[in-house]
Amino acid sequence: MTKRQFPRPHDLLPLIRFKTPDFNAKRRRLNAALTISDLRRIAARRTPRAAFDYTEGAAEGELSLARARQAFADIEFHPAILRDVSKVDTGWDVLGKRSALPFGIAPTGFTRMMHTEGEIAGAGAAAAAGIPFALSTMGTTPIEDVAAAGGPEGRHWFQLYMWKDRDRSMALVERAAAAGFDTLLVTVDVPVAGARLRDKRNGFSIPPAITPKTFFNMASRPAWWFDMLTTEPLSFASLNRWSGTIAELLDTMFDPTVDYADLAWIKEQWPGKIVVKGVQTVADAKRCADLGVDAVTLSNHGGRQLDRAPIPFHLLPHVVKEVGSDIEVHLDTGIMSGADIVASVALGARYTMIGRAYLYGLMAGGREGVDRAIAILREEVERTMKLLGVASLDELEPAHVTQLQRLVRV
Repeated sequence: MTKRQFPRPHDLLPLIRFKTPDFNAKRRRLNAALTISDLRRIAARRTPRAAFDYTEGAAEGELSLARARQAFADIEFHPAILRDVSKVDTGWDVLGKRSALPFGIAPTGFTRMMHTEGEIAGAGAAAAAGIPFALSTMGTTPIEDVAAAGGPEGRHWFQLYMWKDRDRSMALVERAAAAGFDTLLVTVDVPVAGARLRDKRNGFSIPPAITPKTFFNMASRPAWWFDMLTTEPLSFASLNRWSGTIAELLDTMFDPTVDYADLAWIKEQWPGKIVVKGVQTVADAKRCADLGVDAVTLSNHGGRQLDRAPIPFHLLPHVVKEVGSDIEVHLDTGIMSGADIVASVALGARYTMIGRAYLYGLMAGGREGVDRAIAILREEVERTMKLLGVASLDELEPAHVTQLQRLVRV
């Protein structure tokens, strides 16, 4: 029979550890976020619906985005055991320079709409983490200010949409080169705007169009509202001020006549590395490689252009097989965890980009939120590598991953 006794205080004390209270609300909520999904939930509480849905949403029925995320959910890993993984190296060279992690921050438009620190927060956090930061043509911070935010150690890429006004397009390219940007991302999957129905339903525009519905939604998020009213008015870093919907802006600016000859012409103008972003077939990847670009990014624009577009992760091994020995293959769309990144590297991606994951962190807490998003992904990359039994990115290989097929091509 068990003998019982009243616990004595000196016996209890070693079993109890009181947590020091943290009175910094932002730090407290960010430290409580353990995944990108946690940051997303915080972001949704703090950001007006129109701005949050611009980040969250995709085109039409949003099938492309859902399928891209499902592809990562359907990964099966194959770990090796009894390997020394006491130390892991999460970095390697990307386009000739070392990146401390196999991912960086994707170009995103209208970023200061999500949080007033915008691209300054992203560039600073990326530089601190030793990873690249890409500035969008549709960014809301001047090229030169982004370069200053990242500092001399920062690695800055500029994402180019080719406009109908070619002189203005190339003037941006010249500014980026002068500011020390080392890589040009030429985005090729936006001949016209995709049908982003959430934005239409929310009346999302620059500047925000205030209706009774949006007013009450914004009023319920006073911190965002205060920041918007007390900082520099939202405008485009690279354009004149615009008043209208996003789709109207895109269709006014972007040139549906752009072809491979234009891409070759752009390549001649740029002194650094050049990446073609938005490649969605093996044939186009091969043609870009033949043109002499340095990398292609497999992307369906985060599901925001053509709905039912190819799943970049499914396309990855086929493109790597065709052109992986000639150029680097990069990947974005649907990445929400370090495991997604590791799986992409195992199947041949040299580099991956995070867009929504970065913006969720930004909306959740500005620069500190972006730092937290990068830290979460870093921890997940390191842990996944260790559990797979690999100590460096070079040890990852296709045998570590099986793609379980829900969608089978016929």
